[in-house]
Amino acid sequence: MSALRAPHRLDIQGLRGVAVLLVVLFHAGVLLPGGFIGVDVFFVLSGFVVTAMLQREVVRTGGVDVRRFFLRRIRRLMPAQALMVTAVLGATILVLSPDGEQQAAAQTALAATLLAANVALGMRGDDYFGPTAEQNPFLHLWSLSVEEQFYLVLPWVFVVPIAWVARGAPAGEGQTLCCSK
Repeated sequence: MSALRAPHRLDIQGLRGVAVLLVVLFHAGVLLPGGFIGVDVFFVLSGFVVTAMLQREVVRTGGVDVRRFFLRRIRRLMPAQALMVTAVLGATILVLSPDGEQQAAAQTALAATLLAANVALGMRGDDYFGPTAEQNPFLHLWSLSVEEQFYLVLPWVFVVPIAWVARGAPAGEGQTLCCSK
């Protein structure tokens, strides 16, 4: 187990399962008007896990290797997302109308690969609960985009204060603020 990796936490995994269950139940029409409770729970848990990982790195090394952080996020998410986007785009040709529905799906898929599905959906004025929502198979990627946009900012919450404090101190050997090799 690496120094940055915490022991597997069954409590966090269980709460993630509850969050996913809340979302599934909402979409099944069984429970919870509003529907974003499960997404909110998942965001909080994910933020907790990643913040704890960054904190362990700061304690261990005195800084955050931002480049390594982003590469790890890319390696973790992009292969599965690329496979899903490719397969679903292929299916949209068979299932969705070429008169707008395919284009909306393709635009959302492209934006999702750039971690901006929420931006594309907002610019198009799509309503998550609107009548056309069911026609966009990539609508759910808004939440992954929001999460990843958060992670574009989070490491800097650690790096900037460390750099500010380190400015007043002589640079020590092994002091890593960002992007070490």
